[in-house]
Amino acid sequence: MEYSCVSLLIFCMSLLCFLISTQGRWHHHHHHTKHKHHSHHDTMPEISVPPEPSTALAPEPSGPPDDENSGGSTEVFDVRKFGAIGDGVTDDTNAFKMAWDTACQVNSSSTIYVPNGFSFMIQSTIFTGPCQGGLVFQIDGTLMPPDGPEEWPKNNSKRQWLVFYRVNQMSLQGGGAIDGRGQKWWDLPCKPHKGINATTLPGPCDSPVAISFFMSSNLTVQGLKVKDSPQFHFRFDGCQNVHVESLHITAPALSPNTDGIHIANTNGVQIYNSVISNGDDCVSIGSGCYDVDIRNLTCGPGHGISIGSLGNHNSKACVHNVTVRDSVIKVSDNGVRIKTWQGGSGAVSGIMFGNIHMISVRNPIIIDQFYCLTKDCLNQTSAVYVSDILYEGIKGTYDTRSPPMHFGCSDSVPCTNITLSDIELLPAQGDIVLDPFCWNAYGELETLAIPPVYCLREGVPRSILDNKDMDHC
Repeated sequence: MEYSCVSLLIFCMSLLCFLISTQGRWHHHHHHTKHKHHSHHDTMPEISVPPEPSTALAPEPSGPPDDENSGGSTEVFDVRKFGAIGDGVTDDTNAFKMAWDTACQVNSSSTIYVPNGFSFMIQSTIFTGPCQGGLVFQIDGTLMPPDGPEEWPKNNSKRQWLVFYRVNQMSLQGGGAIDGRGQKWWDLPCKPHKGINATTLPGPCDSPVAISFFMSSNLTVQGLKVKDSPQFHFRFDGCQNVHVESLHITAPALSPNTDGIHIANTNGVQIYNSVISNGDDCVSIGSGCYDVDIRNLTCGPGHGISIGSLGNHNSKACVHNVTVRDSVIKVSDNGVRIKTWQGGSGAVSGIMFGNIHMISVRNPIIIDQFYCLTKDCLNQTSAVYVSDILYEGIKGTYDTRSPPMHFGCSDSVPCTNITLSDIELLPAQGDIVLDPFCWNAYGELETLAIPPVYCLREGVPRSILDNKDMDHC
């Protein structure tokens, strides 16, 4: 009897363990199946791109931007997945267009990724917005156009290469390079001094701007190395809120019209912490620009930092609230320059050049209201009105081929309210100090200047006081 009870107890315990074990295995299997289904649903991308083998997957973009509106979700579109080869020879234009069109339709933040170690040849292309969300164009490789005018497709515009049109909230960035391959364009016989016996021959002379932004807003251009554009390296026209940071732009000193950054009809511009050396202006500011801040720029060799040229073909030009500060200009034909054509109208006002170091610069400080590219420009009575210009803390050395200060103002529309403070400019060679040049320029010295400035007129001329529409912009 005692033995039967023990046997029954052992049997019951064995049965209970078996049931618990079976239930546990069923529960584990059921839970695992649900978990797999849930993960598959969460990781499904909004836009599906056929995956490549794991060994060929693109690396993550280096330093993607932190977009507060992206909610931490950024889709990355590697141009190679759209068919780009990146051998520097194959035409990769269509792959870039497809990558753009795909990324542009994503509602959240997206990144077009140009990987390091590849060179992508792209034809003249327009990337059109607006896009659904913020977009990052991450260039860690190299972009280049066809090599010269002979390789340029006949049907493509020769005035532009890469154009971004009507885009909002875009960042063009990365540690890569943009190579404009400009040499063959610079050597065209229609370019200055490139014809027979160093002449300039007539004929079509269009050359492409490397990177253009038209009618776009909330733009960032950061970190890129850009070289040898056929014409301007960057152009912003009709744009708002442009932030340029840590660019490195280079072209030979004799490359024609290779402005580093040209802006026109654009406001809310910040150009910071960049290095530009080229064959023309480091930065040129055209008509319609205001609220421009340039800081910590190293400029030269080149033609300096310019407002203008303005008023060409008797046009009206308006520029105001421009600041250039904490910068270096070296071995350049000009330092800080305002240049206008005779016959124009409008106004330049509220300009501040501060804490700028000059190294062997011709015309460190110059206002030229007789700007002319030929020797046969006619004298005209109307002019862009230049006023409220402050030069503060301009120091360094000047090339003695030109005077250290040149204020050449219109006969009929004088420059007014020019202010000089803490100016020290010495000859780069020798000990002959040249006198500043003034023509119809009104202003004052807040401190003694080196060299001394005696040629500025005091007060405001009667012609300005009597003309109430002079500053009409």
